[in-house]
Amino acid sequence: MSYFLTGATGFIGRNLVERLLARPPRPDGVPDIHLLVRARSQERLSQLISGWDQTGLNASGRIRPVIGDLGSDRLGVSDDDLESLRKAGIDHFFHLAAIYDMTVTDDANRIANVEGTRHAVTLANELSAGILHHVSSIAVAGEYKGLFREDYFDEGQPLKHPYHKTKFEAERLVRTQTAGAWRVYRPAIVVGDSRTGVMDKIDGPYYFFNLIKLLRHWLPGWFPLVGPELGFTNIVPVDFVAGALDHIAHQPGLDGQAFHLTNPRSQRSGEVINAFARAAHAPQLSLRIDTRLLAALPKGTVGMLMQLPAARNIRRTLLADVGIPEEVIEHVRLVPQFDARDTERALAGSGIAVPELETYAARLWDYWERNLDPDLFRDRSFEGAVNGKTVLITGASSGIGRAAAMKIAAAGGIPILVARGMDKLLEVQREIADAGGTSYAYSADLSSIDSIDELCQQITAEHPAVDVLVNNAGRSIRRSIALSYDRFHDFERTIQLNYLGTIKLVMGLLPGMRERRSGHVINVSSIGVQTNPPRFSAYVASKGALDAWTRVVGSECISDNVHFTTIHMPLVRTPMIAPTKIYDSFPTISPDEAADLICEAIRAKPKQINTRLGTFGEVAYALFPKAVDQILSTAYKVFPDSAAARGEINPEERASTEQVALAHLMKGIHW
Repeated sequence: MSYFLTGATGFIGRNLVERLLARPPRPDGVPDIHLLVRARSQERLSQLISGWDQTGLNASGRIRPVIGDLGSDRLGVSDDDLESLRKAGIDHFFHLAAIYDMTVTDDANRIANVEGTRHAVTLANELSAGILHHVSSIAVAGEYKGLFREDYFDEGQPLKHPYHKTKFEAERLVRTQTAGAWRVYRPAIVVGDSRTGVMDKIDGPYYFFNLIKLLRHWLPGWFPLVGPELGFTNIVPVDFVAGALDHIAHQPGLDGQAFHLTNPRSQRSGEVINAFARAAHAPQLSLRIDTRLLAALPKGTVGMLMQLPAARNIRRTLLADVGIPEEVIEHVRLVPQFDARDTERALAGSGIAVPELETYAARLWDYWERNLDPDLFRDRSFEGAVNGKTVLITGASSGIGRAAAMKIAAAGGIPILVARGMDKLLEVQREIADAGGTSYAYSADLSSIDSIDELCQQITAEHPAVDVLVNNAGRSIRRSIALSYDRFHDFERTIQLNYLGTIKLVMGLLPGMRERRSGHVINVSSIGVQTNPPRFSAYVASKGALDAWTRVVGSECISDNVHFTTIHMPLVRTPMIAPTKIYDSFPTISPDEAADLICEAIRAKPKQINTRLGTFGEVAYALFPKAVDQILSTAYKVFPDSAAARGEINPEERASTEQVALAHLMKGIHW
């Protein structure tokens, strides 16, 4: 026997080659497996041959590469190679090369699937090949309603997607233009090997694996989920497809037939998702809602709603976040069912059958998680996120801002240092330069609107762009409302810097970010916004206003690829808390640790960075506001106003044992 294959380096192709290599070679020792390969893919084929040799299949002695190209007439096979193939006598011509991807362009689909098949048929005819085996797809059934039998082809089925059309047209060419015998094979959705889990790309159900991983991260495995039942699908492992191809191709008397390499029992999409969720130890769909219920709505209602720009943008964003192409979600549900009785008869006695998904789903998941998960190949490092980026940091002369600037410069970023005192800024700039980094320093009073205007004009004129803005500068006041009745200026000064000055700076730089469609604003807020500690009414109100402004503006800018991150910072040991002497005994994080949170915000661009205690405070207040008030009232009595808040100086001021104990219990909160 002699074989010629296109697409032999593809996923199904190389699995089929393994099975052909397991068959007896020609007795004369002449290479009997001829593989079409593009010139630039020869190295890939050499690697495969080496791998097969290592398993004892003697691939190098039996495989002969034939240089060609799917898009060329007669597959680009040279006259010399054509003559050699004629002398070899091709008994089986397998045409597997095609695009099995609904996300590629219409032109790419047509060139590969239709024109490639046309050229393959031409070559098979010129070689007088014994049987042309064409690997088609269940896509030829399009949206046929009902059972699509193996002897069906042109049944007037709707072919709404270009991929469906090209697979249909390619099969028509084989049926009408082949001079000799032909057989057609229509695989269902092909997944990895049921024995090893090996797969070569993200396709079919694999598009949903990232969503399953995210659900596993955020929810316990026992958590019941409610989701849509999208309809039926049909999944088969590649080892079944390759085994069935090999077996049926060598059976006599089957020419002129099509074979559905499908699961005899179509699976509901919800069952498939749950099988992989169980394999991933992720939450499962406990209640699946049949999308056909939407049919009860007036005709066209859903389609009209989904055509609204807002709905399209929301859907596009949600799908992008979990890595599901829009083109795929439209065709998750298979309209037809597939008869496979001819295939089952041809495979009778061979031991080749479709295994139940439950028996190998864990292998598929494990291989994906170890080898195909896109997160494995994404540069998730801080260095990768900040290298070459210009990062403006306010309050950069000391504390958190200084520590963040040093880390950003060390990672290849370019800090723009902003604070009131130029002398201290120049010290930071020298430290960065001594470490081999680059930075720029600007003096500005961020409580002055005029000063901020001047700063924005100067930076815009002197720098091509500000990629990241870190609003770190701030003012904190710890004083009870009882001591504030005659100190309204405390609220004015705090709101002026923490809120008005901050948003003025953002508004000065935001137009450039939106115009470039790239930018990131990081606001250093406070855990106090989440926990509402007594005596911080001025400070928490100013940060709360900034949080609310950020949430609103963030929704307006996300479509321009400008991101906002709010860091609800716990208590940090900086000069800002020095006047409150009881803090000397309280657990705090260092400026270096706080700077790490800013670096993480730059790296990951999350909407928020919170502590567990801060999140608990938000949830507790939402559920039990009166109980939280009582707890905070107790803390109000335990932690009195400081001497500084009373306008006094008391060098003997110290935290009591009770205060220290409560501070450690609620680590990070400003008391």
